[in-house]
Amino acid sequence: AVDASATETRGFFRQLRVLRDTLQAKEISGVDLRELSMGMSGDFEMAVEEGATFVRVGRQIFGTRQKV
Repeated sequence: AVDASATETRGFFRQLRVLRDTLQAKEISGVDLRELSMGMSGDFEMAVEEGATFVRVGRQIFGTRQKV
């Protein structure tokens, strides 16, 4: 597990958005970059602020999984 600070996490999200935007501007044939999937239950709000269009929030909805 990666334990990054909120500042580092926001920076990673921002870098991913910039990379996606840069590649999207190249208009590569057959490549669809409209969506940006980043963020999970603990940081999804920050991810959306930085441009995420998909987030993974299962724990927010269903709670923590029980170990089997």
